Amino acid sequence: MTDIATHLAAAHEKIASAARRAGRAPDSVRLVAVSKTQPAEAIVTAAATGQRIFGENRVQEAREKIPVCPPGLEWHLIGHLQKNKVRQALSLFSFFHSIDSQALAGAIDRIAGETGQKVDGLLEVNVSGEETKHGFTPAQLREAFPALAALPHLRIRGLMTMAPYNENPEAARPVFRALRELRDELQSAHGSALPELSMGMSGDFEPAIEEGATLVRIGSSIFGQRPQVQANAE
Repeated sequence: MTDIATHLAAAHEKIASAARRAGRAPDSVRLVAVSKTQPAEAIVTAAATGQRIFGENRVQEAREKIPVCPPGLEWHLIGHLQKNKVRQALSLFSFFHSIDSQALAGAIDRIAGETGQKVDGLLEVNVSGEETKHGFTPAQLREAFPALAALPHLRIRGLMTMAPYNENPEAARPVFRALRELRDELQSAHGSALPELSMGMSGDFEPAIEEGATLVRIGSSIFGQRPQVQANAE
């Protein structure tokens, strides 16, 4: 636990350096501390350093953990969300990174309307075309975007992607660049403001920032390797 503050400081320095290399202000990039499978104590330690944004993958885990964490934190859902978990998720999270289908977007919009909420989220794009990943293909998103942008209770704030794992961070750069170019295309074609790009994790967040990331999802570099726990079915 004592290393978390040191690791956070190192991550922020790397974020700032990458932003400067790209000619951007360091505060144009926000760090999402990926706390999935981490104990609440680790989140308390990170929050004590000033970290405010935390990312969880599973609704059930977050439902148990968030109430015992400090108030005033910002909780982002970064994992796949099933439609039957939407109502629970809307009571826990303020931002959704992984809206991966038109059906899920519609469910979030409908339930947010029922509960009187306005929800901020990102559309997940499977830029690399990996069969194991969720998300719109770029072609699917181009077709669906006008309807998605018109949803009254779901505010589309940008796009998210995950690059294929590679020990060389530079291998992910084409994926990140493609997402930024797709975002720029959608903004130009539809006049929609899409300020957020969620891309880059512990192993590749620096090239992601250089290609335009505004949100980077960093877990193991801060908290260490995740504890081995049995995954909850979602």
